[in-house]
Amino acid sequence: MPQAAVNGVGLYYEVAGDGVPLVLVHGSWGDHYNWVPVLPALTREHRVLVYDRRGHSRSERPPGQGSRREDEDDLAALMEVLGLAPAFVAGNSFGASTALGLAGRRPELFRGIVAHEPPLMGIVADDPGSRPSTTEAGRRMARVVERVRAGETAAGARQFVDEVAFGPGEWERMPDRVRETFHVNAPTFADEQGDPGWAELDLGRLAGYTGPALLTKGSESPSWFAPIVGRLSDALPQAATYTFEGAGHVPHVTHPEEYVRQVTALTAAAPEV
Repeated sequence: MPQAAVNGVGLYYEVAGDGVPLVLVHGSWGDHYNWVPVLPALTREHRVLVYDRRGHSRSERPPGQGSRREDEDDLAALMEVLGLAPAFVAGNSFGASTALGLAGRRPELFRGIVAHEPPLMGIVADDPGSRPSTTEAGRRMARVVERVRAGETAAGARQFVDEVAFGPGEWERMPDRVRETFHVNAPTFADEQGDPGWAELDLGRLAGYTGPALLTKGSESPSWFAPIVGRLSDALPQAATYTFEGAGHVPHVTHPEEYVRQVTALTAAAPEV
């Protein structure tokens, strides 16, 4: 089982394919397995790295309160240790927040970014139009955290899926393996929510990243993601946006061919480094 020791933690990873490096960063509750639907196509033209973020599945779960900054540092170290920097980086949800946060701090590590629905509620806190939906989403996530910390991990995971990120009934439609991953990684979601800066991003610093960027959302996703994507688009000098019609929070799972098309279009158009 390949593991890299970075920043005092062992991270499980897999690398496959040949070509320009591409790193895939999963969101909360999940792991590297979330990317399986898109890997066969992406590895035809890219050397692809997938990994389990700290506290998820096969990676180590260190004690104490964690932070997104640690995830950013892990991503940077893993890219450098494996000789993949600079790379294209595609992140989903909290993984997108992680990629964007690192791009603001270490832009030299990136050839390009694809970010789908980062839950950066803090960057639209001053927007009265989005405040009701983000406030309600925050309340629901707080209730999920309460359940997880009370040991009700399965119930908390179901509540997150059906009431926060995906929609009613989606928990029952998920494969057993995916639901088990949610259950196993629930404590790390609660830990992520304990980080005071999990929903924030320094947009001024992010504007210093001048490389290619694609910001995406799903037409069927909760409405509070759209203003976040819009605010990020305003901040990034070369950002393009795209909506996956008929998709929600995980288009790489539900619409893999279209997701691959969007990622490879960005990587093909980017200037060589």
